[in-house]
Amino acid sequence: MSNRIGRGPSSNASKKPAGQPKSSPSYLERVERAIADIRDGRMIILVDDEDRENEGDLCMAAEKVTPEAVNFMAKEGRGLICLTLEEDRIKRLNLPMMVTDNESPFQTGFTVSIEAARGVTTGISAHDRAHTILTAVAPEARAEDLVRPGHIFPLRARTGGVLVRTGQTEGSVDLARLAGLEPAGVICEIMNDDGTMARMKDLERFGETHDMVIVSIADLIRYRLERERLVRRVAEDELEVAGVGTFRSIAYQSSGDPRTHIALVQGDVRGLEPVLVRMHGACGMGDVFGSAACECGVNLRRSLARIAEEGRGALVYLQQEGRAGAQALKCARMAPEVEEAMAKKSAGPFRDYGLGAQILADLGIRRLRLLSNNPKKLVGLEGYGLEVVDRLPIEVAEGRRSVAGTGRVAAHRVANSRGTSGKTAKKAARKDRS
Repeated sequence: MSNRIGRGPSSNASKKPAGQPKSSPSYLERVERAIADIRDGRMIILVDDEDRENEGDLCMAAEKVTPEAVNFMAKEGRGLICLTLEEDRIKRLNLPMMVTDNESPFQTGFTVSIEAARGVTTGISAHDRAHTILTAVAPEARAEDLVRPGHIFPLRARTGGVLVRTGQTEGSVDLARLAGLEPAGVICEIMNDDGTMARMKDLERFGETHDMVIVSIADLIRYRLERERLVRRVAEDELEVAGVGTFRSIAYQSSGDPRTHIALVQGDVRGLEPVLVRMHGACGMGDVFGSAACECGVNLRRSLARIAEEGRGALVYLQQEGRAGAQALKCARMAPEVEEAMAKKSAGPFRDYGLGAQILADLGIRRLRLLSNNPKKLVGLEGYGLEVVDRLPIEVAEGRRSVAGTGRVAAHRVANSRGTSGKTAKKAARKDRS
């Protein structure tokens, strides 16, 4: 096991002959170096996207962790040190999720915190945390080997990795697997000396100082897509949508996932001509029951109507893991005004859009005009060979605006029942996702 953190300031990998301009490595060079470094027990910097969290995480293979590595993360990274695990290991270790209804903007999969049952003292030292991590990822690890709570925070990685969920949790597990190691990682956000989050310029300086390669989620997506594909077509038929028209209905499933996603298509969507596209997260209350407290059903029907008007486009209907109950409650209790404020802080259905992006690629779509009221950029989209050339808002009918007014009254009543003014409730809603 290597005790080195990065390749070291004397590494030939970072040296250039005098006078030669510094060239940017290709995505393939970045990913392959990252895989090699992960395999050797070194750290790399894993970044998401400036329109998502806009952060970089120190990342290494869990089975290679040392007290020195934990100390480096705590001292130089300064963020929360987390252990990323596959769902199967989470189940084997009997780790319940931290909450039953995950309301975090990006659906971060925290379980309860853990500590090794033996071989630790206070649990917080670099030695103790490294020991806890190694205990949890040992080949024969059992639930009895850990106690709860503790000083290590496991994160559940979605099956399918970055091709399903575009997060650093999945990215770290993917990198460990690609390196031929136990699919588990250790990650820690990188912060500046003053406590602010390190952004790309800061991360580049950090990487150069410690000779760490920077890899993005988009790099990993592209690397994996060139070697594997998760989605497959399971059924295809014509579907008559009442009051709208006839669509080609294509059902998709993915490896290890029983959920079925649907693509509704009109016209020939293949080629480079931009295609009207709606990525729609399933909402039973709005889509099926027509709840007046959310705009999900209205957005669905108006999107289909827009596609039918143009005669060319696609709507991808995504069944989102663990969102049915939360979505139903949200639509039942939240005013549209509060929901809109929350949407500005949340990625909404786009956080888990990886499968949807693969579906678009399977349909032959390359450039899209996205129907969405959400200003968030889709993380790592270029990794799928897709480009958003335009973003079109879904107009809300005047009748819905009057419903919004009713919703605001309801929100005011809920706020007052908790001893909070409606104005304060709106502020709380805005802060809730910060």
